[in-house]
Amino acid sequence: MAWVIPRAEKLKAELPRMFQDHALIVAALQTLLKAATKEGHPGFAGFAQKLILHAQMEEEVLYPASILVGEYLRWKLGSPATEGAPDRETEEDQ
Repeated sequence: MAWVIPRAEKLKAELPRMFQDHALIVAALQTLLKAATKEGHPGFAGFAQKLILHAQMEEEVLYPASILVGEYLRWKLGSPATEGAPDRETEEDQ
């Protein structure tokens, strides 16, 4: 499971850029949703809504959960913290 740790840390480091990308994507999807609704295309409107919800799910659930799993594994496996990652507590700190 140690292979998960650097991937979770990379995800954490890339979150600001990913959130910026999501903001642009969601703005475009909202434009699509508005146009599809106005022009009577419920399939396209539903597609846009689902993709907006997908982006929200990634930001609010999946990304934080992935980072948490990486931090837990780093703690559980005793892997050293990488630069920019919070230091983990030692038994002496408790």
